[in-house]
Amino acid sequence: MKTLMVFDFDHTVVDDNSDTWVIRCLPGQTLPDSVKNSYRKGHWTEFMGRVMNYIGSQEVSADRVRSVMETIPFTAGMTDLLTFISEHKSTIDCIVISDSNTMFIDWILHASGLQAAVDQVFTNPAKFNELGYMEVQCYHSHDCDRCPVNLCKKKVLELYLSEQSDAGVEYERVFYVGDGGNDLCPTSCLRGHDVAMPRKGYTLEKLLAKLESREDTTSLKAKVIAWSSGTDILQELKASI
Repeated sequence: MKTLMVFDFDHTVVDDNSDTWVIRCLPGQTLPDSVKNSYRKGHWTEFMGRVMNYIGSQEVSADRVRSVMETIPFTAGMTDLLTFISEHKSTIDCIVISDSNTMFIDWILHASGLQAAVDQVFTNPAKFNELGYMEVQCYHSHDCDRCPVNLCKKKVLELYLSEQSDAGVEYERVFYVGDGGNDLCPTSCLRGHDVAMPRKGYTLEKLLAKLESREDTTSLKAKVIAWSSGTDILQELKASI
């Protein structure tokens, strides 16, 4: 049976937030207050639509945006981890579930030559319109009240697992690797022999620690192992296969 690796992207695979990194492509590397102050909690994707619209209005080319995105640093040890996964595709499947967008993730993975490690990316769709502005749409709509309006990662993971199961693929173990508050929801569908891997010192670690202290087995069945680098995750992965 195979192992499934599930990764968040920002502050997990890469060591920054791709949505804020893009601002570096602007001449002054900053947004005007009118754009900055337009963010509403839980509506980040609509906000990013306005950010990309502003970047387009400043006549920043698609090539310039791409070249800036390709400079975002990977988290320590992540390239080794993804290289290992790409060399063991017969036994390891790997997906990314992210609140970034298709173009950013695609560019970053291709620039590093690591796209072969990842079987599928579930994120907000992005494209350039006829004006040359990038447009970002919401990934889906859902009825989960714990998640941002555009993406419930648990819904994505459950659907992926059920489609894989229908195709005859069952996973011996699922590793969920993330850092943020929106990574908590999907950990609740992990089984007892699966592993939730929060990044040390980040929000997800604190939220999982709360559940563990309450011994809340309805919300959390998986084993929790915190990580600081891709090397820590690789060690756990190698030990399990």
